[in-house]
Amino acid sequence: MRSEAQCWLTDMDGVLVHEERALPGAAEFLQRLTAKERPFLVLTNNSIYTPRDLAARLARTGLDVPEHVIWTSAMATAAFLTDQLANGSAYVIGEAGLTTALHEAGYTMTDVEPDFVVLGETRTYSFEAITKAIRLILGGARFIATNPDVTGPSAEGPLPATGSVAAMITKATNRQPYFVGKPNPMMFRSALNRIEAHSESTVMVGDRMDTDVVAGIEAGLETILVLTGSTSVEDIDKYPFRPSRVLPSIADAIDLV
Repeated sequence: MRSEAQCWLTDMDGVLVHEERALPGAAEFLQRLTAKERPFLVLTNNSIYTPRDLAARLARTGLDVPEHVIWTSAMATAAFLTDQLANGSAYVIGEAGLTTALHEAGYTMTDVEPDFVVLGETRTYSFEAITKAIRLILGGARFIATNPDVTGPSAEGPLPATGSVAAMITKATNRQPYFVGKPNPMMFRSALNRIEAHSESTVMVGDRMDTDVVAGIEAGLETILVLTGSTSVEDIDKYPFRPSRVLPSIADAIDLV
């Protein structure tokens, strides 16, 4: 018997927003969480942006999401690395979201004998930087990646993402990275720690069976799949696991808070 939902985790794209527009019910859902004083976090596998950047992006869609309730794969990676080796060093391929999170965690950025090579999302993957990463990994640096997504969306179509570049580095080094972001339940566990939540009384809302739902199940959470993003109702039977609930949209979750 699960406890009554006290805390909430929700994915961002496909649940709250889609292509820079707030989805119906998203604002009301967030307002209900705040009014009921339910601890919650908004999650994203995207490591490019800082929480401040993302809060501003959401504000432009009409959603009021303070930066302290945003949890990115970059922040989860920084938390993981701190647990592994406090005040370590890293060679980083990524944007401000990742470098800021690592700096705030006490990490030093260096290309000289780093403890880790950390690969994140970037719109400008450099052959020179990838070459440097390969040589450092072969030299003994441990290989970490923020998330396994192989493509990311853009107005022009799919873009190669962290998982694709990680595969290239793996091919050159024969070293697999440790992926911190979804579907690794590690990202949810670090989010739970952030808001001092317990898995048996926390709900995860997502739009993808292969990341949000499976990671939520593995982290011991109640899971809600909404059909406003990547997974359609026809897709659900392709997977050997089930979400706790399937709802048309986040608007249908408001009364559950």
